[in-house]
Amino acid sequence: MKNDSRSHGLWERSAPPPPATAPLNGDIDVDVAVIGAGFTGVSAALHLAQGGASVAVLEAVEIGFGGSGRNVGLVNAGMWVMPDELPAVLGDTHGPRLLDLLGNGPSVVFDLIERHGIACEAERQGTLHCAVGPKGFKELQERARQWQERGAPVHLLGAEETAGKVGTSAYAGSLLDLRAGTIQPLAYARGLAAAAIAAGATVHTDSPVTSVADEGSAWRLRTPRGSVRAAWVIVATNAYTSAIPGGVWPEVRGELVHLPYFNLATKPLADDLARSILPERQGVWDTCEVLSSFRFDRQNRLVFGSVGALRGTGLAIHRNWGRRALAKLFPQLRGVEFETEWYGQIGMTDNALPRFHRLGRQVLSFSGYNGRGIAPGTVFGRCLAQRVLGTLSEADLPLPVTDPEPAKYRVAKEAYYEVGAQLVHVAGARF
Repeated sequence: MKNDSRSHGLWERSAPPPPATAPLNGDIDVDVAVIGAGFTGVSAALHLAQGGASVAVLEAVEIGFGGSGRNVGLVNAGMWVMPDELPAVLGDTHGPRLLDLLGNGPSVVFDLIERHGIACEAERQGTLHCAVGPKGFKELQERARQWQERGAPVHLLGAEETAGKVGTSAYAGSLLDLRAGTIQPLAYARGLAAAAIAAGATVHTDSPVTSVADEGSAWRLRTPRGSVRAAWVIVATNAYTSAIPGGVWPEVRGELVHLPYFNLATKPLADDLARSILPERQGVWDTCEVLSSFRFDRQNRLVFGSVGALRGTGLAIHRNWGRRALAKLFPQLRGVEFETEWYGQIGMTDNALPRFHRLGRQVLSFSGYNGRGIAPGTVFGRCLAQRVLGTLSEADLPLPVTDPEPAKYRVAKEAYYEVGAQLVHVAGARF
């Protein structure tokens, strides 16, 4: 099991196999080159191909290798920040526009899954944001008020009703968001890529972009064994952008602070045991600063995760914490073993909101999903395709154009997140 990547075993085998792809060999010409085969990149490719554009996706490793395949699997609406904060930060034009787009984001995801027959264990039962203590419940009360004022189907639940839905009395209450749900994220990324290929796009894995050059009328993107000439470029690498100076748009990496997040999946539970937890199959995350999350897959594995990296001293610390925390939440799971594990990096921005950049002439990028990659990545990929196709003007995009700005104290913050998560988890369980 590779500690510095996804587990290359059971978790990937539980997803359908990836569509047939091959490294780029030789030189090709297309309308649009997309860098990165995560949610944003393959969504852009799908919508571009459906709109009649020729498009090639260049992926350094494999489809969903980055944050998309390492994702928790919660298809949530909105962002981490409170709804009222978006207009306060982005203004009265982009704030409401982004709220509307992301509020409806899960519907876009589930509609694509249905339309293209993507086998990704989709569950549309909502998600539960669970309150840890009175402070957490007060936060959820305010979040509920702000979403309900906008007509969103969210419901504040008390401790007793929450216990019935989750299977533990550990929480002071919860916010049920009926717009949301869960998926197997790697399967979804692969399914979107398959749909893009069926629509006419090409996806080249094992094809890292080593250099880019503006040739005047088009861009030339070189890989180890070939090149792509394209009028437009979409940079969809987010937290997995290289930070190497002189590399391909390293400024995207420079403004993102990496927050590591891991997942531990139990062995498949017996049916009676599985029914005692999340009987309606919502996904869960909590209000703690070092939060945790959990959901079931279709094989009755409970996927349990939190902040931290499964490497170095963190490997044993987070594994042991997972066992203790799970047994404290659900005593009936005491002694249940974890079957597989993985972790990845979340790209955080200083205001916890995503960014839209024009990185060069006809070079566009969305990044900084702050732990909300599934729905935002899907709808932002569609927005990028619409912009390139000319069906959406830059003035009508959900975010203003900004220049990348280096994150202050980025290296120190990243070290703090990784070490801090270990200190929290070595101290005890969740509550």
